[in-house]
Amino acid sequence: MTHRDGFFISTDPARLDLDAIERLLRSTYWASERSRVSIELGVKNSLCFGLYDEHSGRQIGLTRVVTDYSTFAWLCDVIVQEEHRGKGLGKWMMEVVLADPNLSHVGRWILATSDAHRLYERFGFTPMAHADCWMERGRRG
Repeated sequence: MTHRDGFFISTDPARLDLDAIERLLRSTYWASERSRVSIELGVKNSLCFGLYDEHSGRQIGLTRVVTDYSTFAWLCDVIVQEEHRGKGLGKWMMEVVLADPNLSHVGRWILATSDAHRLYERFGFTPMAHADCWMERGRRG
């Protein structure tokens, strides 16, 4: 657990508040249509960094990492509750995630963003060098 300025970040799955996470994700352009079941499965099968208000204990942010802890990590669902934005909490979450010793062996990190390129660039993320090699398969139906 890491503390700063009345907030803390924890990877303890028991602290995660699925109702708060669902509310946070419903407010985003990328996950507003995600089902509760999908949210629960994603949280259960990822390394989650919860951001909490130290005074109330309420969860006010999330960063989720899908990883094998060795070769690959997908950074996703980076979100801070709107009323707490502009305080550097997103940057702090990124610092904590990238410094986590459990992720120190990860060779390739990826993410997708439509609007936060400047945030991620400061942490070394760049456009994919070989995007033409990557493929995807979307949900059918």
